[in-house]
Amino acid sequence: MKRTADLPRKSPPVVGFEDRYTAGFVDEAHAHDRTQLSIVLSGSLTVNTDEASFVLNPGQGMWIPAGLVHRAICRAESAFQVLYFDPEFSEVDIPCRMFEVSALLRGLIDEIVAMRYEFVMDERMLTIAKLLVGEIERAPRVANRTPFPSDYRLRRVCEAIITSPGDSRDIDHWAREAGMSRRTFTRVFQTELGMGFAAWRRRVRVIEGTARINAGQSIAEVAFDLGYDNPGSFSTMFRRVFGVPPHALRSGRAGPLSLDP
Repeated sequence: MKRTADLPRKSPPVVGFEDRYTAGFVDEAHAHDRTQLSIVLSGSLTVNTDEASFVLNPGQGMWIPAGLVHRAICRAESAFQVLYFDPEFSEVDIPCRMFEVSALLRGLIDEIVAMRYEFVMDERMLTIAKLLVGEIERAPRVANRTPFPSDYRLRRVCEAIITSPGDSRDIDHWAREAGMSRRTFTRVFQTELGMGFAAWRRRVRVIEGTARINAGQSIAEVAFDLGYDNPGSFSTMFRRVFGVPPHALRSGRAGPLSLDP
């Protein structure tokens, strides 16, 4: 299942480029021989691993270690930068993580992307690449991730909800889907994920809602698509979670939004 993007056979240990995907594009489960760094410039990108689902908005990045199986979905037309690092390049072992891209990180990434593949890893480029990796290691982690359970019965339910976050069927339905009693479903869900089913589904919806608003959907469309009776109900939930109304995303007044881990 491992693969790396179409890189020259003798490419430098760190290379980068810009790319664009259409809305609805799905890159099925795969892994890379090199560590991948993805930076979203516009649109929205969902990345699912075995342990969690991450939704990246503009100005956010994700570090995906070599060999980690993941699946990517573009909710809207998306532009992003991609860098690949040879596993032996860095001595640090950075786990899979999502983070806000600082001005310094942006400048370092732009320098590498501008070189494409036609450069020699001289002292300057080596300094830039090592500083970039160090800044990623120190970058504050964005907690906008939805954890997945290890229990295969719950995982089947969670994947269905991630695929259709507006599905409003109640906990009794999902307990039956998992082949559990409501009591067992509730207990195992809390034990596996550290939160109840309602809180987990609310987390899915608020992260998905943020991505859709950033991708250009109206607040009314987002509210109805995510199963709310009206935009007001969605706005109340959004403000309760983030402390600002959803339209603050459009005006730029919201700043970086992040859920608790």
